[in-house]
Amino acid sequence: MTETAASARKENETKRVRALVDRAQKGDRGALEELYLIHFDRIYSYLHVSVGNRHDAEDLTTQTFLKMLESIGKFRWQSAPFSAWLFRIAHNLAMDHFRSRRRWQPEEEVPEPEGSAESSAEEEAFKVLSSESMFDLIESLSDEQRQVLILKFVFDFSNQEAATVLDKTEGAIKSLQHRALVSLQKQLERRDATP
Repeated sequence: MTETAASARKENETKRVRALVDRAQKGDRGALEELYLIHFDRIYSYLHVSVGNRHDAEDLTTQTFLKMLESIGKFRWQSAPFSAWLFRIAHNLAMDHFRSRRRWQPEEEVPEPEGSAESSAEEEAFKVLSSESMFDLIESLSDEQRQVLILKFVFDFSNQEAATVLDKTEGAIKSLQHRALVSLQKQLERRDATP
């Protein structure tokens, strides 16, 4: 796909979401359902990577969409898209979850159901992030650095969108990303140097 075609596709998707949000704010249940279907996989994946287990991710995903239903009337179009607002809700719920639990429990490897022969780029990135060795490296980063890498590289958020989700400036996002990548590079060099 050419860059122009990708840009046009993204613009059409933005217009579609904007129209759905406008309809949802007027009480259109069909529009709410479509917004749910459009965003469910990405929100669930983000929360699964963030909290580390399927059960909590499912629970927090449900809470995210309940909050969306409760608050969609208050949503206002600003510089960031609707998805960033939704991810902000998910991020806040994940942080509340950590504050209440003060621990993280990785889940056991559970086989995925058969039938998904091809996987998307997002699923591949998720597999890389959830692989034990890479996850161990990422786990050593600060919470903010980890969140920035997840938003930027797993969910392909721009600096502006990540800044909205994490309530930071774009400069802070760039700095967190830089420090995280430098830290990961040093860890990989140390790991590769040890026999």
